[in-house]
Amino acid sequence: MNYLKHFFLVSFIGAAFGIQAQEKEETADLITDRPDATESPNTVPKGSIQLETGAFYESYKNEGIQDEILGYNTTLVRYGLLNNFELRVGWNFEEGRTSLDGTRISDVSSGFSPLLLGMKVEITEEKGLLPDIGLLGHLMLPFLAATDYRPETTGVDFRFSFAHTINEKSGIAYNLGAQWGDDSSEVAYVYTLVYGFSISEKIGIYAEVYGDFPEDSKANHYWDTGLTYALQKNIQLDATFGRSFTEGQDILVSAGLSLRLPN
Repeated sequence: MNYLKHFFLVSFIGAAFGIQAQEKEETADLITDRPDATESPNTVPKGSIQLETGAFYESYKNEGIQDEILGYNTTLVRYGLLNNFELRVGWNFEEGRTSLDGTRISDVSSGFSPLLLGMKVEITEEKGLLPDIGLLGHLMLPFLAATDYRPETTGVDFRFSFAHTINEKSGIAYNLGAQWGDDSSEVAYVYTLVYGFSISEKIGIYAEVYGDFPEDSKANHYWDTGLTYALQKNIQLDATFGRSFTEGQDILVSAGLSLRLPN
């Protein structure tokens, strides 16, 4: 489990760096798009830069073959261009290996994933039964990826994001959308649903189900659960554990840090 040791080391270093870099709080609440798969409908404040980074380990097993992926860096940078519009840039650095009954059968692949460029717009705020609604869209640019992770075509995704307040301590959010990628013209319809609960002003927990429905392949369904901890009003730590309902992912572990830089 050397991958897990590296994972926790990277997570700790990232958290320490974020604590030192942040010197003062801002008035707006910190609303992040991690650690769950559900994207928030809310944008970052105008003129603000928000960093959301972390590390993850996931494993897939099938008939004795195990594929392991370690993400050292899953950084997303969000910039509030307008009061209801943000720009988004993301880039992951990953390593992967494949083993058969514990014996490695392939070289370790490593490098940056395709660069993510995107935007988010807030469409409407919550009013009664009408939820918060947002729209996100991204391009995944292959020419900036490492050879091991470079597809032939540009990936595209979009999703609508919705959020409902249940009471002052809890709420639900869900996404509906579609994605194209991995050198396939096949569209995959995606969904997410998450329930969040605030244990205290600093600690929150969540439980989530999510998945996709490819046009010509079997559907994939997953679950995860985790917690967030607010070190300050604009610094948040998170941790997640999950796996798939359907055959495939047997473990997902992640941890991360989010912070909004002062204007």
